[in-house]
Amino acid sequence: MQNKSRWEWLRQVPPQRWATLLRAVATDVLLLSTALVLSVGLVRDFRYTAQDVLLLQWCAPLLSVAGVCALFCYGLYRVHSRYAGITELFHLLKVGIGLSVLCLIGLLAFAHWAKRPFSSAEWVLFGFLATTMVSAPRLWRRMYDWYIAYSRHQSPRRRALIVGGGDMGEVVMREIQRNHHAEVRVVGFVDNDLNKQSLRIHGYPWLGTIEDIPRLIAEHGIHDVIIADASADGNLVRRVYNLCRPTNTRVQIVPSLQPLNGNFKLARIREINIEDLLRRAPVQFDLRPVAEYIAGERVLITGAGGSIGSELARQIADFGPARLILLGKGENSIYQIEQELRTRYDYEPECIIADVRDATRIEAVFRKEQPTLVFHAAAHKHVPLMEANLVEAIKNNVLGTWVMAETAHRHKVRRFVYISTDKAVDPVSVMGATKRVGEIIVSSLARESDTEFAIVRFGNVLGSRGSLIPTLQAQIEQGGPVRITHPEMQRYFMSVNEAVHLILRVGSFSSHGDIYILDMGEPIRIVDLAHDLIRLYGLVPGQDIQIVFTGVRPGEKLHEQLCYDTEQLEETPHPKIRRVRSPEVPPWDWLQEQLSVLLELCEKEQADAARTMLMELATGKLAKRYSTLRGGVAKS
Repeated sequence: MQNKSRWEWLRQVPPQRWATLLRAVATDVLLLSTALVLSVGLVRDFRYTAQDVLLLQWCAPLLSVAGVCALFCYGLYRVHSRYAGITELFHLLKVGIGLSVLCLIGLLAFAHWAKRPFSSAEWVLFGFLATTMVSAPRLWRRMYDWYIAYSRHQSPRRRALIVGGGDMGEVVMREIQRNHHAEVRVVGFVDNDLNKQSLRIHGYPWLGTIEDIPRLIAEHGIHDVIIADASADGNLVRRVYNLCRPTNTRVQIVPSLQPLNGNFKLARIREINIEDLLRRAPVQFDLRPVAEYIAGERVLITGAGGSIGSELARQIADFGPARLILLGKGENSIYQIEQELRTRYDYEPECIIADVRDATRIEAVFRKEQPTLVFHAAAHKHVPLMEANLVEAIKNNVLGTWVMAETAHRHKVRRFVYISTDKAVDPVSVMGATKRVGEIIVSSLARESDTEFAIVRFGNVLGSRGSLIPTLQAQIEQGGPVRITHPEMQRYFMSVNEAVHLILRVGSFSSHGDIYILDMGEPIRIVDLAHDLIRLYGLVPGQDIQIVFTGVRPGEKLHEQLCYDTEQLEETPHPKIRRVRSPEVPPWDWLQEQLSVLLELCEKEQADAARTMLMELATGKLAKRYSTLRGGVAKS
């Protein structure tokens, strides 16, 4: 079967390539025949005898046919000389050695049967000449291609400086070097590793450290600085960006998750964005455990049209679930992610338009689809809007979580992952309080259920729909001003991709209502983020775009935290994920009674009373009063 596949491609050769293929074969036949003629002639001082002519008449065709067949078997007629490498060189050496052995056999046969004098120099010369002459056209073509590429690059439109002399930098340099259509020419690379001072990578020299970038831009007329460092974090990207900002140099980056293989394309190099300027290195996750627990499962995602839900759908589709069910209330957003999965991922999901608050509808969905994994991402999340719409916030975030968690428990779902937020810690807003009550619901029900419930708590997600970054970008594009509530406002940030990796990784842990948080480093000041965004647009903060402080809005805190001071953090299988164990979980029966009272207040539109009860539930005051009362009854 393997030999068949090696020759199968001949039937697929397009007509326009047959002339090139036949020309290459004819050239190799001529060169191999010439190699035999020269090897005999050099030994005989080019005084050929009748026996020599007979040898050439028989052996030259046989060796030529054998050589062409060997070149076919090794696939050397399918390799473009521009992309030939060490592997092809070894194949040519093998062909040369094989032909020299065949030549030796032929010389011995003629010495025995035709009584022609045997000379070991002939077959040694033939092996050398055959290998050299067959390799020469291929080597010449590659050198010619390099020369053409080099000559074209002598007057390029743009000169590039590579940041990073590691594996990723080497891949970028090699691809630019051999790509004739690249608009840039690499001048050299910079790296803070001083051991690389005397190194050249693909002929490109080490020019200095990162701090030398401004000098190198001036000396070499650099147009593009390409960050190609696999270990580059936000600090490095920010430093390079700030060094280049006073110049007209364009700063680009190679995405750190890009595979370092032959499939790398220059088109993947892109301009830096706000995610690249994060002040911490994004956490990398091993997704093999994720693939193991998702493959073959029936996965239900609520809020599947949102930023988190849609990214969950994209990534889960790659892990081979038996069924992917996308549930959401907004038909347009569900339609968009459905079309994306169909066209870009060739995956057919099951799409359901439903409200997570509708217990009857959700029950019917679970009965029909029988999900084994549930990711509950549906929620109202806008803090000021929820302050003004308390009843809807409670119904969606509290009732919706209650319905989903209890239905999952009743249908014996294997795992249920609830998406929470850092605003649920010591909440002062309606949105944060509803998410904290959602955490309590999941943790309390987990004590009564065989379903493995888990809670994922993280900070703001960069670029999520309706979040801070798109809002600031819209204000910048309108010419400003950029409105920020307070100069000391700080938040934790992570990318959508990182948030979803965290959610999926947590789903692989054994959990019974535990809360999981990611080590997110230091919080970022919103005003610093605004400055970065303005500069990314090529503008100057305070000059081109004004920044206005509007005051803290209702329900907002200057600083968020990821866990309570009383919560204990424990290690998990991932070094950057911590488990939060909170002993203060109210009994499920009592909690259901309180939730019923809260929802009854909402039905009666008693917003003030509902707000008071919501905050008492979220902060644990109601549970403490219940514990105190129960303790007193028990003592009496």
